[in-house]
Amino acid sequence: MEFTNNLFYFLSFVAVLSALMVVFSKNPVHSVLYLIITFFAIAGHYILLNAQFLAAVHVIVYAGAIMVLFLYVIMLLNLNQETEPHKSTLIKLAAAISAGLLLVVFVGSIRGSEQMMVQPQQVEVGSVKDMGRVLFKEFLLPFEISSVLLLVAMIGAVMLGKNEEEGKNAS
Repeated sequence: MEFTNNLFYFLSFVAVLSALMVVFSKNPVHSVLYLIITFFAIAGHYILLNAQFLAAVHVIVYAGAIMVLFLYVIMLLNLNQETEPHKSTLIKLAAAISAGLLLVVFVGSIRGSEQMMVQPQQVEVGSVKDMGRVLFKEFLLPFEISSVLLLVAMIGAVMLGKNEEEGKNAS
């Protein structure tokens, strides 16, 4: 139990530190790399919660696909400091005050939450078997409706992407 607590605190420290580095880093590519570290730390938290499937999906979707997209966009934008507009001191002051007020709200919402904490039960919450059971028994109708909705969206995207000339030649 002591090892789990230490690992939780270490992953939390890494996640918070790398998230701060995302914000304070001057280079956008470094910010994206720090964000990837943050995503891996969050995946570590999922593993500690015994949600291995969620951790794997989190790494594949966020740290893999979305971060590659961010890197491509940053490389395509070719951000230079010379072409980047500079913010006025008033805007920077307003941002600092807003961040301070947000911090006060966070501290106020967390204050006294120790009494609300519950001890985790030894249940296989994040296993694929239990997730499949819940998905296909309790949420079967919403699952099927979303699959039909995705199918209709895919057909609509193909129809919108099709040229007028291709449609006339096919008939």
